[in-house]
Amino acid sequence: MKHFFLIISLMFLTTCSRNNSDANCKFLVNAAVNVTLNMNLPQYSQLQFTSNSVYVANQGNKGVIVMNVGSGFRAWDAADPNHEQTSCSLLTITGANAVCGCTDANTYSLFTGGSIGKQLPCGLKEYRVSRSGNSLIVTN
Repeated sequence: MKHFFLIISLMFLTTCSRNNSDANCKFLVNAAVNVTLNMNLPQYSQLQFTSNSVYVANQGNKGVIVMNVGSGFRAWDAADPNHEQTSCSLLTITGANAVCGCTDANTYSLFTGGSIGKQLPCGLKEYRVSRSGNSLIVTN
C-alpha cells in the first residue's frame, strides 16, 4: 500500500511541474488578435485550398499567418518566438513554411508550428480560428 501512495505522489508531482522550455519562450507578448477574413475577397480567396496561407498585418506581435491545413485552418503569430523582436524577426511565407529573416533563418512548419531543420526551444505562437459562413475569425 505504501508503494501505491508513493507512485501516486510521484505522478502528481511530475504532472504538476512546469515545462522548462517555457522560460526560453519570452520574446512574444500577448498582443491582441481579432480579425475576420472574408474568403470571398481576392486577398483571402487562396485560403479555400489546402496548403495555401496568407499574411495579415497589424495583428499580434508582427502580424498573423493563416493557413489551410486541409482539415481546417491554423493561425500563427508572424514573429519568430526564438528571437528578440527586431526587424529581421518577421516570418515570411515560403511554401508551407515560415522563415525568419535573421541570419540564422529559423524555419517553421505552418502545418504544425514546430521548427524544421534544427530543434528550437519555442514553436510558433498559435491563435484560435473559427469559421462563420465563408469567413474565418482569428482571435486569442
